[in-house]
Amino acid sequence: MTTTIPRLLAAAAERAPGDAWLHDTGVGAITFAGAAALVGGEARDLAAQGVRRGDVVMLVAGTTPRDLLCWLALTTLGAIVLPVNPRGTRSELTALIAQVRPKTVIHRPGPWPRPGELRADLAEPDDLAVLIPTSGTTGRSKLVMQTHRAYALAGAGFPYWLGLTRADRLMTSLPLFHINAPAYSVMGSLSCGAGLVLLPRFSASTFLDEARRHGATEFNAIGAMLEILMRRPPRPDDADNPIRLCYTGPAPSRERQLEIERRFGFEIVVGYALSETPYGLIWPRGTRPYETLGVPRQHPTLGVINHARVAEDGELLLRNPAVTPGYWGLPEESAEVLLPDGWLRTGDLVTANADGTYSFVARKKEVIRRRGENLSPLEVEETLQAHPGVLECAVVGVPSELTEEEVKAFVVAAPGQDLDLAGLRRWAAGRLAAYKVPRFWQRLDALPRTPTARVAKHLLPSGPQPDELDLGAG
Repeated sequence: MTTTIPRLLAAAAERAPGDAWLHDTGVGAITFAGAAALVGGEARDLAAQGVRRGDVVMLVAGTTPRDLLCWLALTTLGAIVLPVNPRGTRSELTALIAQVRPKTVIHRPGPWPRPGELRADLAEPDDLAVLIPTSGTTGRSKLVMQTHRAYALAGAGFPYWLGLTRADRLMTSLPLFHINAPAYSVMGSLSCGAGLVLLPRFSASTFLDEARRHGATEFNAIGAMLEILMRRPPRPDDADNPIRLCYTGPAPSRERQLEIERRFGFEIVVGYALSETPYGLIWPRGTRPYETLGVPRQHPTLGVINHARVAEDGELLLRNPAVTPGYWGLPEESAEVLLPDGWLRTGDLVTANADGTYSFVARKKEVIRRRGENLSPLEVEETLQAHPGVLECAVVGVPSELTEEEVKAFVVAAPGQDLDLAGLRRWAAGRLAAYKVPRFWQRLDALPRTPTARVAKHLLPSGPQPDELDLGAG
């Protein structure tokens, strides 16, 4: 089995050297063999500059072929890549440099490397390959350590889980500084011989046109991407596109999923994973367990390597060979999530279903305690977002003058909608138990987001706000 990132690239180049692999708007197509040669040349140049196995190298990485080739070259050398957001602030980058003290920082890769060769077996399966900045939805980011083995296992698994072949072309606008695009789109395309389309950023107005232009058959959606696409004015040719699959998670409601699929003509496959392991849960091929996260992901040739169970408090635990060794420089935080018997605490609360699937309940740290009851912000958010006047929303717990917490909703109105918050509260009260209906309401022009498009709830306005409405506790 291919167990390192450079071996995955080398194997793809040996199987189908002349097949087109990498596509974008600027460079046209690069073959598997061409990419391997360019990566070899880049690795040779980086080695000449002193980069060695085990060195931490910060790469300010956009979603472009040039950045990806540099990422691959660093892993070929056995270096540990710390990919960071090119839109990060100077203070954020300075703080990361102070925390990690990298051997060097590549702010922007130079000219295209000359093709060359370098031994592709410098890295070992259990060597660290990447430090992944977490999304930081509750505070300061941690750096998740991930190994070559984890990326290779994800690469072998992704085509198996979705039924992808060399006839497919995967398209991604997701960042290289997260786990989704490198582990699934990049490694998955190398594993099955599919093409890969890189878009520098997600644009709802051009996304389907880009899919048509490149012949993309699959893409991964995170955050609000699907909802943003749905809020675009309908076009007669919405379903006239080559996309057949969209991988996303967590699951939308059954009705919303079917509505999205009918409009755009592709099938949605739902899964669950996290930076700490790309082997989470997935819908089994050929099944439609709506509103679930699926079953534990397994390997196409190694069989059952991933196990899941629910702790007494409802937290999902996972155990597999793609689990992180921990957080860089944070042994205490690592010990909090890595149990001595190999189980990973995910921080997510789930329920186990009779068919072997699991359903998401809430982030453990986001559960709101109100009137002696626990409530999931997700349930309230999904209810509010079903209102035609709401583009998106975020629900949080805020301090109560008595005990426990009150519920507050931050709401972004859909374009062209004059949203009445009192009317929205009445609408929610007809669909939620009284203790789940928010008491406080505030409009926002947009929700703050992490670099990976998740809502950054820790950046929402805190404390009472001048434009906040107290519509009563119900």
